[in-house]
Amino acid sequence: MSDTRSLHDRFDAVSFHEYIKFERVENRRSNRPDLHAFLLLDELCPSNRDRDMVCAAEHDEIWLDVDVNSFVLTDDQIIELTRCGVRYDPECECLVMFV
Repeated sequence: MSDTRSLHDRFDAVSFHEYIKFERVENRRSNRPDLHAFLLLDELCPSNRDRDMVCAAEHDEIWLDVDVNSFVLTDDQIIELTRCGVRYDPECECLVMFV
């Protein structure tokens, strides 16, 4: 059975208990939460363009250059990204992080 909740709702459902809990991440790709998130996202949605993962920045936030409509995130992947500090911005329909 597929999850019919929006991506925003799925991130929101785990954010209170999992946000920035990097110590809970198993099989780390890096010891740095941001790098781990970048590497995971690059594995899930590799880019065929020579572009940076960070596509925009303003004040204390960065926007990630990942097309969230081109792949499906599992609940476990959403938890892992949330533990790294990744959030979903429903207004821009993209993934963001505080710096």
